[in-house]
Amino acid sequence: MSAKDLKIIGWREWISLPDLRIDRIKAKIDTGARTSALHAFDIEPFAKNGTDWVRFRVHPQQRDTIETIAAEAQLLDRRQVRNSGGDAELRYVISTTVELPTQRWTVELTLTNRDAMGFRMLLGREAVRGRFWVDPGQSFLLGAAPPAPLESDTEQ
Repeated sequence: MSAKDLKIIGWREWISLPDLRIDRIKAKIDTGARTSALHAFDIEPFAKNGTDWVRFRVHPQQRDTIETIAAEAQLLDRRQVRNSGGDAELRYVISTTVELPTQRWTVELTLTNRDAMGFRMLLGREAVRGRFWVDPGQSFLLGAAPPAPLESDTEQ
């Protein structure tokens, strides 16, 4: 795909993570972050059929601790990742499918507690490289927000 064929996305978009049964989650498109990150808690590694897996829970909507999705995925790795505060953190890494209205592809995600952050999901530059142009002045270019009023979004 040539650069002129790339779709334009905003600095935030609604995405789906179908392998994790997450129908809609608001993601910040963060070209400053190499790896994508998903808000997860109660993270627990376990063995399944002789391979390493991880189970975890997700609150997919910001400021909503009622809706909880339990998920599990095969563990790819544990990596040191520098968080937004500059501190190194050892995180579990999984591979999962990401869907936007125009594309579906596999990305690596790190699992971390993002409760204090403005978004439950970051889609990092490795995930968008060669697929999209990011317009930092636009939001939700690929799909309308859900009918409920949106809260103000500020990454903290």
